[in-house]
Amino acid sequence: MTDTLPETALPDLVSLRDQVGAALTGFLHAKDRNPPGIEVIHLTSTLRKLLSGGKRLRSVLCLYGWHAAGATGDATAVVRAAASLELFQAFALVHDDVMDNSDIRRGTPSAHRALAAAYSADGGPRDRAQAYGLGAAILLGDLALVWSGELLHTAGLDPDRLAQVLPLVHDMRSEVMYGQLLDLQTTGRLSADIDTPLHVIRYKTAKYTIERPLHIGAALAGAGAPVLDACTAFGIPLGEAFQLRDDLLGVFGDPAETGKAIVDDLREGKATVLMALAVQRASAAQLRTLRSLVGRSDLNDEQAAEVREVLESTGARQAVERMITTRYDAALTALDQAPFPEAVSAGLRRLAQAATTRQM
Repeated sequence: MTDTLPETALPDLVSLRDQVGAALTGFLHAKDRNPPGIEVIHLTSTLRKLLSGGKRLRSVLCLYGWHAAGATGDATAVVRAAASLELFQAFALVHDDVMDNSDIRRGTPSAHRALAAAYSADGGPRDRAQAYGLGAAILLGDLALVWSGELLHTAGLDPDRLAQVLPLVHDMRSEVMYGQLLDLQTTGRLSADIDTPLHVIRYKTAKYTIERPLHIGAALAGAGAPVLDACTAFGIPLGEAFQLRDDLLGVFGDPAETGKAIVDDLREGKATVLMALAVQRASAAQLRTLRSLVGRSDLNDEQAAEVREVLESTGARQAVERMITTRYDAALTALDQAPFPEAVSAGLRRLAQAATTRQM
């Protein structure tokens, strides 16, 4: 696959996603042709389903970062490097669903649920299905992590470029795992503390989803400090806005649109900015409602509606909307000052709106 782009052009989101999809398909086809054993294909079929959905935001931003640094010409190796981020994201999602005990991912059964069902359908003992699903999902995530590194290292990058990119990739991986650890530590602890969930957002989402993919793409074009700094100035506020929107959708969203049940975060007791603001502003009676319901694994729809009413009536939901707007505006201001080609800035503006309103 070869993409030669004129300096003033930038592919649209659909085109960029298709390029990444083709790179992933080619890589997985090669793996299926020479597996160590037929059993591995059961894992890769689950991986394929997971990779077929999603917005591919990280890989698209990696390609935007490459163009932001002024790169043009044959993008084959860069597309493969960007696609490696999707395999890393698959690893993160599979393990995240195991840690959160989530049933649904992108509107279909999460990997550990799908693998458990396949085990039972294959004649496996029913009392072993759950344990098998969890274990196989952990292995699937590990495999996606290993293959992410393999795809990056075999992408065809110039050795000097690969050496420039690897420290950023290592930082990205360490940062998201730190963010995930903080998320695990705070889940189930109802608190008025806003700083901690904002810290989780910074590492689990803002840096991982926006800043580092832009950095990696820019580094693939040999970018210097001004471009990398501009990626940070744009990426951090946008990433925070993106996660704040995700937190709202996790409670108020339409499952048909989000692909995830809207009671999961409430049942888990996720320590979000939204919940912290509600705790801060709640009356004694409202606080009793939150303390009695948030974090209950058996929370039903009626009880979830009670929690949503508190989130609305305390003004917590509206406050989070204002935080999203403030960060979105800060990202656009940074973009106005960034030393990017105008076509890139225009594309990033569209992407920023889509990311914060979830129209992508």
